[in-house]
Amino acid sequence: MDRSFFLKIYILFGIIVSTAGAQSIINTKHNLSVSGPGTIKAQSEQEVCIFCHTPHSSSPIKPLWNRNDPGVTYSLYSSSTAQANTGQPQNSSLLCLSCHDGTIALGNVISRSNDILMSSGVTTMPAGRSNLSTDLSDDHPISFIYNSSLANQDGHLVDPAVLTGPVQLENNMMECSSCHDAHKDIYNNFLTASNSFSDLCLYCHEDPNWNNSRHKTSNKSWNGNGTDPWYHTDFTTVSENGCENCHAPHKAERHNRLMNFTTEEMNCLVCHNGNVASKNIQAQFNKAYTHAIATYNNVHDPTEPAVIQTKHVECEDCHNPHAVAGSGATPPNASGSLRGVRGVNSNGSAVSEVSYEYEWGYRCHADSPDKPGSPTLRQIEQNNVRLEYELGNPSFHPVEGAGKNNNVPSLVSPYTVTSKIYCTDCHASDGNGAPNGPHGSAYPHILKFNYITADNTPESSQAYALCYSCHQRNSILGVNSF
Repeated sequence: MDRSFFLKIYILFGIIVSTAGAQSIINTKHNLSVSGPGTIKAQSEQEVCIFCHTPHSSSPIKPLWNRNDPGVTYSLYSSSTAQANTGQPQNSSLLCLSCHDGTIALGNVISRSNDILMSSGVTTMPAGRSNLSTDLSDDHPISFIYNSSLANQDGHLVDPAVLTGPVQLENNMMECSSCHDAHKDIYNNFLTASNSFSDLCLYCHEDPNWNNSRHKTSNKSWNGNGTDPWYHTDFTTVSENGCENCHAPHKAERHNRLMNFTTEEMNCLVCHNGNVASKNIQAQFNKAYTHAIATYNNVHDPTEPAVIQTKHVECEDCHNPHAVAGSGATPPNASGSLRGVRGVNSNGSAVSEVSYEYEWGYRCHADSPDKPGSPTLRQIEQNNVRLEYELGNPSFHPVEGAGKNNNVPSLVSPYTVTSKIYCTDCHASDGNGAPNGPHGSAYPHILKFNYITADNTPESSQAYALCYSCHQRNSILGVNSF
């Protein structure tokens, strides 16, 4: 028997094994033979498995590999929140990259003295999503040890001992084959499991707040994130698209944490501009007075101290996208929009998750050495709002607790002397139907209503509209009308 006989038997065996898994490689883009269904295929080569495997004289890498090691040094993924020790690609990942890094001709196989010619003049992997290049810093990390120690250290990873489903490790390492099965394309992009509702991601990633978060449960129609929707062409809602509303596992525009957009706020505003989310947050940032998120980019870091050291404001400073929910609350309790956000308590100590809204504001407006200055000049400068609201003070607005004055006849119903209020009862977007929170306002200091602080300002309902939203004007002035 000659070599071609064994090769045919090997090809037949590969087809049978693949078919037993409910789909044959013949019907996928990894069939690079002339019979392949994809646009990248050989001019005349009829053998299917030869592009990856050979029964004789193979590379000393299993399984009977028919391609050379790319032999290049790759740029690796890096992030301040990554706990894994990512190394140069190895195991099956190196085999995948022998095609997908674009450095070796697709038809360059060990078992042939000449390259297999590809149609349409193709040699190496054409530019596009499938060509990962030698820069892997914008791709999900691979070739790192994934063990219980890493899971415990990270705090948001599943213990690999429970990975008994389609996501499998290779030599205790996370590799391309953990998420991709090169012989089956049941779920698109050769995924080992469907990523509808982020099912594939959630085999390894976990967050205690995710299942009840708005980004997990929202059925709002999703209409694209501005990039090539490589993984989620069939997904139609925010919930179904899950992690990939914000993250791209390959070719991410912003490399650290694999974000879809380089500009940080665009990862939020692509949906929160009225096209997907019900409230148009982007419009608020076009107002005269805002939390100026466009001024900063990639400054916020999840590992930064609870007390902000360098002034900045980005969406992630106020919201945790993995935890944010739509649940309301009563003062001073934090609402669902602040769920999972770090803060500083009334004693100036860091808290991993705020319980009260004021703890969220104290990160920037209390003990921060670079906090904004006081908007109103005073004889004694005091711009630490944590100290201003201390319950031991002679008087204060009831942010941390009820006020001390038991006789406040000017209060507008339903306020009473035992009421507590939010910072955002005063500092918030102006206008009827505006989204909650201090995103942007027509009034200075992001106030919900007008409040003039200049000396010699004539009193009027318009000049002090902010005060009169809680206090009756005629009671303050001691007249029936004015």
